[in-house]
Amino acid sequence: MTSSGLVLRATYGGPRPSALTLVRQGLEETWSRRRLTRYLVGADLHKKGADTLLGNVWWILDPLLQMVVYVILVSLLLGRTTEDYPLFVFAAILPWKWFSSAVNDAILSVVARERIIKQVHFPKIVLPVAATMSGIANFAFGLIPLVALMVLFYSDRLSVFLLTLPIIAAVQLVFTLGVAILLSAVNVFYRDVGNVARHILRLWFYLSPGLYSVEQVTKLVEKYPAAGVVYGLNPFTVIFEAYRAAIYDGKLPNFVGLAVLLGGSFLVLFACIYGFKRLEPAFAKVL
Repeated sequence: MTSSGLVLRATYGGPRPSALTLVRQGLEETWSRRRLTRYLVGADLHKKGADTLLGNVWWILDPLLQMVVYVILVSLLLGRTTEDYPLFVFAAILPWKWFSSAVNDAILSVVARERIIKQVHFPKIVLPVAATMSGIANFAFGLIPLVALMVLFYSDRLSVFLLTLPIIAAVQLVFTLGVAILLSAVNVFYRDVGNVARHILRLWFYLSPGLYSVEQVTKLVEKYPAAGVVYGLNPFTVIFEAYRAAIYDGKLPNFVGLAVLLGGSFLVLFACIYGFKRLEPAFAKVL
């Protein structure tokens, strides 16, 4: 039996728990420790705000600066024209900033609390969950420049369909939680996960329809069918198009696509909770 298996048996005091048992434990621990999660979220937001000169203002400025960079790159340097391109690209930058920052923070959420984990017994799953939930603040603050952009420059695109943003965000949250929980556990054993993840996330964004439209992807698929497979399997194809429908196109998002993605995201979440709970008993030993 491996050392991990011995730790699992010693921790649970008997045969290894089933997958359903571990998933149920993870969900129950997350819910029962929701006050601890809120405290960790508040502490994380306070720390991030206190660590920089402009504090929380950066959460508003950062997506705007990213938008300016991509507008200069795509519109001016590459000479590609898309109507109201700043709003077009901002509709993708906003959710992507939430996802990438949440994942990067969650990866370090367990190893960053090494001393506490060795001294205090508590469900470690609340750490990546808190890191992911604090990322919602980035998204919420990002709505401020979004509203400002639309009111000042794109008032003709304001519509009632903006009210569907919380629904789209909820689907993204479920998917993000799964990725964050799994990577936070794997990073305990392989500390290069954070470095690898940054490069993968950068590539992932460029392979998603954030800087370009679906029509451009369709033309590419005609020449390279493999690109259609990557495009179809990419969750952010559905997510970006949903945000863009509500923000840029002023229409209802594809709820069928969102429902399918939500179902798949729950499966991913449950699988990742299972993986986390399988590895959790060995954290203190490895750390």
